[in-house]
Amino acid sequence: MKQLNNPFVTYGYKGAKYFCDRQDETQKVIGGLENERNITLIAPRRIGKTGLIHHVFAWIQEKRPDVQCFYIDIFVTKNLTQLINLLAYHIVGKLDSPTHAALRKVSDFFAGFRPTMTFDAQTGMPTFSLDFADNQQEETLHRIFEYLKQSGRRCYIALDEFQQITEYPEANTEALLRSYIQFLPNVYFIFAGSQQHMMADMFLSAKRPFYQSSQIVSLGEIDEKAYYDFAANFFKEIDVDLPVGIFHDLYARLDGQTWYLQATLNRVYASMPDEINQQEIDDAITELVGEQEMAFETYLSSLTSNQRDLLTAIAKEGQVASPTANSFLRKYDLKASSSVKTALTALTERQLIYRYRSAYIIYDRFFAIWLRSKT
Repeated sequence: MKQLNNPFVTYGYKGAKYFCDRQDETQKVIGGLENERNITLIAPRRIGKTGLIHHVFAWIQEKRPDVQCFYIDIFVTKNLTQLINLLAYHIVGKLDSPTHAALRKVSDFFAGFRPTMTFDAQTGMPTFSLDFADNQQEETLHRIFEYLKQSGRRCYIALDEFQQITEYPEANTEALLRSYIQFLPNVYFIFAGSQQHMMADMFLSAKRPFYQSSQIVSLGEIDEKAYYDFAANFFKEIDVDLPVGIFHDLYARLDGQTWYLQATLNRVYASMPDEINQQEIDDAITELVGEQEMAFETYLSSLTSNQRDLLTAIAKEGQVASPTANSFLRKYDLKASSSVKTALTALTERQLIYRYRSAYIIYDRFFAIWLRSKT
């Protein structure tokens, strides 16, 4: 693995050296998959869910090169047809050698759906797209899963932002997927999602098709000491000391949220300081927040006055367990509890706030800092 110019990665997975801790979670996911269990991975956005999946797959593919791992982010899909096309793109043809005979066999297997084959410019691997009518959705999906089954290869498939299927116009998507997945003897899934209550309802409600179909793994903050040791070692390599107290304050300020910590440390590292003090941290955060100011202003301008007032109040408070409590309403001069409830629902649906550990908090920690600076 090539040495990175900056070890604090903010995008993608760059290898185990640049991946902080998550040892327990890694072993839970690997252990579940290796012992024929599907995994439901639930975590807020930007806490490291996707990185953990790639870390797990990298470990598996190093130790078990016979296993095929697929990571598929379905957040962009709006309906079942788009999901099927995405599955076909990532999976079809990947379980066969790129020889003429093997690819002809794949084409014949999906002949009824007029497969079109192209080659990935970077990997050289074939990719297939399928042409099917709306009334062929179930048959096409069944064919893709049958392709996985007949390959005989052990496969692990991560479907990231899995809660997206609840937004599809096809009401039977959950039941349809469950009916196929439960009969795949060689394929196991990671169902990952960031909308915690929705994911919990999908997998923990006895009324839903995926009830008790997987092992639940919840992802929280990385342990502060483990994170400090990880960060301090990289600064030590360039002869810079990271004081424990400075890191502790940063960790608390950003609620231990991985991406925000990584982004801040990335900027501090890039500045190549002689020493790390509070001013270095403040300057890095100011720079990061400033770069997103236009987006933050757009978010705010799209809200009603009640929503803006509530969002600002939550930002000032940090975490709010009871947004409709009289003491909270009086403190921030908010309107009646009914108005606050309406605003709370709207902000939650837009994923500007979420309920985390029995309290409401603003999803984007830099947005919260910006809101506090404006009032």
